[in-house]
Amino acid sequence: MEKFDVVIIGAGSAGYVAGIRLAQLGKQVAVIEEDKVGGTCLNYGCIPTKALLTLTERLAELKSLQRAGVTVKSIEIDRDKVKRWKETVSMRLRKGVEALLKANGAKLISGRAELLGNDGVKVETSEGVVELKADSIVVATGSETMPIPGIEFDHERILTSRDMLELPDFSGDGHLVIVGAGAIGLEFATIYERLGVKITVVEMMGQVLPGFDSEIADVVHKLLKRQGIKVHLGTKVEGVNLSADGKVVVKAQKGSGESFEIEGDKVLIAIGRRPRSRGFGLESLGVELDRRGYVQVNERFETNVPNVYAIGDVAGAPLLAHKAHKEGIAVAEIIAGIRSGDRPKVIPAAIFTMPEIATVGMTEDEAKAQGIEVAIGRFPFSANGRAVTMGIIDGLVKIVAERGTGRILGAHMVGADVSNMVSELALAIEHGLTVEQLGRVVHPHPTLSEAIMEAAENALHKAIHILNR
Repeated sequence: MEKFDVVIIGAGSAGYVAGIRLAQLGKQVAVIEEDKVGGTCLNYGCIPTKALLTLTERLAELKSLQRAGVTVKSIEIDRDKVKRWKETVSMRLRKGVEALLKANGAKLISGRAELLGNDGVKVETSEGVVELKADSIVVATGSETMPIPGIEFDHERILTSRDMLELPDFSGDGHLVIVGAGAIGLEFATIYERLGVKITVVEMMGQVLPGFDSEIADVVHKLLKRQGIKVHLGTKVEGVNLSADGKVVVKAQKGSGESFEIEGDKVLIAIGRRPRSRGFGLESLGVELDRRGYVQVNERFETNVPNVYAIGDVAGAPLLAHKAHKEGIAVAEIIAGIRSGDRPKVIPAAIFTMPEIATVGMTEDEAKAQGIEVAIGRFPFSANGRAVTMGIIDGLVKIVAERGTGRILGAHMVGADVSNMVSELALAIEHGLTVEQLGRVVHPHPTLSEAIMEAAENALHKAIHILNR
């Protein structure tokens, strides 16, 4: 039986980062993974999805060049080559992570793990069962696609996000019905709309992007409609039938009680994800889970069982890879005794639609619900010189600040490249900056980031390139 300081179950975004950092700190660490190193994000989520988004964005740009006087006569797509290219992107990053684990001295073990108390793990490998002893165990088993009760995935017509990455064929005028208008649903809507597929989105809540700033959600909804994407809000999916002619029939009901059907070629179920906390021995060990199956942890990522920690998606929302990365570093430093249980105040999020969406901190509605008087600063990309030169003028930057102090509480954006701009606002919120301080910072011209500066100034009624209201 091999002995380690720390055993990590799962080599996804949280687990492999924890493994590398623990090894850097001189700990003997084993990382166990039953599928591919990098987990869902690297192999079946963030990375391959962004590869396809980037590819189809280039297609959209080629078409838009006609407005600037450039004619592209023919565009052909080889689905098999695209899939192979997508796989090489993930494989390159996966091999890099594997090399980093090895170079730092962490041992990678392929197999399915199960807890044997709070100091032992059993691993079923291709060569048999091995048992490991550890002073500390970190559970980083991630999350999985959440199904709709009563609707079974057949992976041909009723699909998961992972199925969509295999570029299913839509012959002729294909029609994809997407259930869920969150990040996953809207990103795949963007990809397949660019590929010429008709898109219908069904969302149970009253806005696209539930939980996002309502003003930004309204802008996104309008842009989706302009792209030809039909959206049914406040609508519940009650079932999916497969017809004899190869179609899918989605049964839906509006909030008013009116029922209707949507016929398509395929349906993507994208209503969210759930924790992978079952089947790893957590229940038998008495590790506390909430009603949805998330592992309950304190500020130090400790479970109720001594020496057992949990990080990443399995430990709760937000289910974001960058949040998992930071938790991997934090738990490693906590175990090594060089860090307390401090956590960041805010975690930004980005959605790679066209245009992009990014958010961090409180929405206007959340601030008001807490009784905070707010000052709102807005700046549209239609007044930003760089956005105009790029031909992408839709969207805006919105900053939510506390009236009186000017302290920045949140920021919400829709526009070109906002995924790369939101970190500036995260930094501002993390360190308690005000709109006056942010507005003072010189931003190079012409850049998209000037919209941040002007939104901050607009909150003080002194933006230069728009009328202040």
